[in-house]
Amino acid sequence: MRHLKAADFTDDKFGVPTVSDIIKELEKPGRDPRPEFKTAQFADGVETMNDLLPGMILEGAVTNVTNFGAFVDIGVHQDGLVHISSLSTKFVDDPHTVVKAGDIVKVKVLEVDLQRKRIALTMRLDEQPGETTARRSGGADRAQGNRPATKAAKPRGRDAQPAGNSAMMDALAAALGKKR
Repeated sequence: MRHLKAADFTDDKFGVPTVSDIIKELEKPGRDPRPEFKTAQFADGVETMNDLLPGMILEGAVTNVTNFGAFVDIGVHQDGLVHISSLSTKFVDDPHTVVKAGDIVKVKVLEVDLQRKRIALTMRLDEQPGETTARRSGGADRAQGNRPATKAAKPRGRDAQPAGNSAMMDALAAALGKKR
């Protein structure tokens, strides 16, 4: 840069002083005001969903945060879901308070569903695979469809009242009777 002559770059719009100032600024060492850009270090050998195994701990980047959790890119061309209940060991009311898009996080693979192309992840690294599915479904009884017996349903709507005369019915009958 020092061997450049400002006069070589001047014209009617930009004079020697302006071009000289620009050259001086370009000579200074580069300084980028943006913060350091971090990316997730994807695990070697994990390139497809078939490579994932429950219990694997991986690094990923949060791609989206929803009311029910956060989606994390772990390098297999399919984002995994960290459910709101698996974001932290403490109660989480709003996932946006824990993570935001672009955050680099460590996650553990809980479950891989190849048919539905779903990956269940957790940020609670002490959580064991299979632990959350039983907890979320309410235990073994719920998983097999055994529900507690329900009480007989009470009639609702029009059929809820007996067929006998009511005050409204009497008033309506009287009004219709007067018109005829």
